[in-house]
Amino acid sequence: MKVAGDWLEHPGTQALCAALEGAGHQAFLVGGCVRNALLQVPVADVDIATDATPPTVSEIAEAAGFKVVPTGVDHGTVTVVAEGRPHEVTTFRRDIETDGRRAVVAFSTRIEEDAARRDFTMNALYADRLGRVIDPLGGLPDLLARRVRFVGDAATRIREDYLRILRFFRFHACYGDPDQGLDPEGLAACAALSAGLGAISRERITAELRKLLAARDPAPAVAAMAQAGVLRVVLPGADPRALAPLVHFDAAVAPRWLRRLAVLGGENPAAALRLSRAEARNLDALRNAIGAAADPAVLGWKLGADLAADAVLARAACLGTPLPPGWQAEVARGAAATFPVTAADLIPALQGAALGARLKELEARWLASGLTASREELLKGA
Repeated sequence: MKVAGDWLEHPGTQALCAALEGAGHQAFLVGGCVRNALLQVPVADVDIATDATPPTVSEIAEAAGFKVVPTGVDHGTVTVVAEGRPHEVTTFRRDIETDGRRAVVAFSTRIEEDAARRDFTMNALYADRLGRVIDPLGGLPDLLARRVRFVGDAATRIREDYLRILRFFRFHACYGDPDQGLDPEGLAACAALSAGLGAISRERITAELRKLLAARDPAPAVAAMAQAGVLRVVLPGADPRALAPLVHFDAAVAPRWLRRLAVLGGENPAAALRLSRAEARNLDALRNAIGAAADPAVLGWKLGADLAADAVLARAACLGTPLPPGWQAEVARGAAATFPVTAADLIPALQGAALGARLKELEARWLASGLTASREELLKGA
């Protein structure tokens, strides 16, 4: 079997592989680029595996006129920018010590050892620069069946890095067959070892959850996470039941991971995860809007178009109700609206606290009118 595509034919990729091979070393495209090409989905990053050590890779690449960045030399990786494209070039490795968060590795000259330390069989696929696929572990049938399966013993792979628990569910959401259940051995190992996620940093957990919730349909994977007891470890108190309805509503708009996070609920997701200040603020606004009675136009005025749309979708999913008729136009109307009364309209009759109180009162009347009351109507009697 062969892979093809612009990503493989890129002159920098071809020249870098040729330079390594010309110096007597092996050079294979590996991991996500091969997996995605075989699944006919876009290829983002291009990684290369080689038996050359990082100093040797650097020497060969610089001699060929490429820029070398020592991004992870201790773990065998250098980034080589060839013809404008960055490539992560990593020496074949084998693990000699792991603690569930990071591994101590030794360099290898055998592709089989490199493949054996990878997480899933669909990620242990390689290709030469002509596109010929190399499958050291027999993972190609798993990929073609869209079956996410750990390399070797699932529990052993997880103990090497507990983040692989979340990757298992994320990969099923992104690449698995939606009509198949999750691999039973992998699911059982994730359930048995879920407590190990407590040793993983919130940053790494958040990054995985962000990718999982951005998948086209993460609902089945997240439901399986809940059943396996994994969801309560990373997001205590979360409930996945509203996620499937939200994914259905998402068909009308672009999926947004924070909207999906909002419907999961949880005791304190901003504390459980590592969110930016803006994300934490928006998540709090969404969670408040789900339980409020504000109509789409009011939400549009209060939250802005994007966040208001998230709130309308999330509320319908959580409450099990249809989307309001014409909600998108109402959100847009609210986002474009301007409260027609200003402080200058009430000065000098009102000052200080009395002025602020009256503005709030008039604003409440305006919102209650569906943002339709005019300045004259609001000021009558004010």
